[in-house]
Amino acid sequence: MAQSIGLQQSLTQTTKLTPAQIQVIRMIEIPSIELSQRINEELQENPALEEGREELIEDERVKGLEEDEFDDNYMPEDGYDEGRQRDPLQNEDFNYEQYISDDETPSYMMQQAYSAADEDRREVPIIGGSSLIEELKAQIYLTHMTKPQRHIAKWVLGNIDDDGYLRRTTEQLVDDIMFQEQLTVSDDEMEDIVRQIKQFDPPGIASANLQECLLRQLDVKIEENPSDSLQLAKEIIERHFVSFSKHHFDKIIQRLGCTNEQFQDAVQEILHLNQKPANAFVGSVYETQRETIIPDFTIEERDDELFVVLNTGDIPELHVSREYSDMLAEYSAMPQDKELRKATSFIKQKIDSARLFIDAIKQRNETLMKTMTAILKFQYDFFLDGEETSLKPMVLQDIADRAGYDVSTISRVSNSKYVQTRFGVYPLKYFFSESMTNSEGDEVSTREIKKILKECVEAEDKQNPLTDEQLVEVLGEKGYPIARRTVAKYRDLLGIPVARMRKTL
Repeated sequence: MAQSIGLQQSLTQTTKLTPAQIQVIRMIEIPSIELSQRINEELQENPALEEGREELIEDERVKGLEEDEFDDNYMPEDGYDEGRQRDPLQNEDFNYEQYISDDETPSYMMQQAYSAADEDRREVPIIGGSSLIEELKAQIYLTHMTKPQRHIAKWVLGNIDDDGYLRRTTEQLVDDIMFQEQLTVSDDEMEDIVRQIKQFDPPGIASANLQECLLRQLDVKIEENPSDSLQLAKEIIERHFVSFSKHHFDKIIQRLGCTNEQFQDAVQEILHLNQKPANAFVGSVYETQRETIIPDFTIEERDDELFVVLNTGDIPELHVSREYSDMLAEYSAMPQDKELRKATSFIKQKIDSARLFIDAIKQRNETLMKTMTAILKFQYDFFLDGEETSLKPMVLQDIADRAGYDVSTISRVSNSKYVQTRFGVYPLKYFFSESMTNSEGDEVSTREIKKILKECVEAEDKQNPLTDEQLVEVLGEKGYPIARRTVAKYRDLLGIPVARMRKTL
């Protein structure tokens, strides 16, 4: 039976974000140090937006335009939906993730610093250093490479990763340089160039793997000061690297026929080697250079009471250009022809965009303050004494209920934001943790359990480290009955290896 084709009407309910809502959401995600850059960009792009406090009082014409002709549905050039709400953060029906794709969300560095006001700012100084790539390029001219080989060597240096390793095979390098540089290089020539680069400082640079990196460093040390412990260390890495990495020390000692003391001396030599040779340099391409960092909030104490201060040190006051407002009022009063309508529309769009931007910053600051104030009240004991055990179990919903926002809004506020306290700088995410019930029936933060777990591992006998089963017993005796798999989970989160890997001689 053939299906009929026709038009059908259906009524569906959808939620769309307006320009103001999207603007606020994006502003909320930006930490203070990024907000200053965003404002500078907007000041350059929009001539109707000006920096500083507006001193002139607007006349009745401009006031009327502001109240009657401010286009709430103005759509910037990148395009948004219509229908603006004044408080876009209060509507819990919005699915923010649906409207903002990952490639539109800027990637922010997790940064720590201090600043309550411009005059009180404490900045972490920038640590300078030589670029590793520049240092390596300079060493090329100390070799007997020809000019074409030097060009290839510089290209090879660009393939060294952040840790200082060259993990590309000869065949891959040959294929890549052919594709990228249109250069034909034989396998033998590429191998010779890479071999020479591996002789550069720091020792171990451009190694293919950790074993090769450690062996190169041991060779350099043995050449400078040969000793029995260094020779034994080289034999361990060269012949028993897999067993050593798995801490099968007894097997290695038996195979080498050495004493425990000799083995311990060799292990100490190995432990002093650099597993990441690039760390010897502070280089730009390796992102190891520290930059000035500024927190978004400061907790201050006044009259024995704690308050939240929002960092606005580098954020200028903004206002709509008086010149543009007067121009809009003048053009609107004139007889409109095609060119004048076009000019009037352009000016109005810029003014609307400026007002929308200013309003978004105000709502951002209000949202951040309400959220941080809710966190302060919830974790008040911690902000008083700085003890990790004072942290209460707290999830996003707890703060959302107290601040009056959606959970997704709280998540955006807590992302990439930092607060300066008397006890140091903390990311907002630090204060969120799940809860567990102790033996007395009280809810405790999982962060407290992690701290106790870490203390147990630090105090253990390193020659007989505690297994997960033993850690379960220790925590149970302290009043925290948890399962072995939970201990393993927390141990992994803390970066603590299994007992066998923690064992020392």
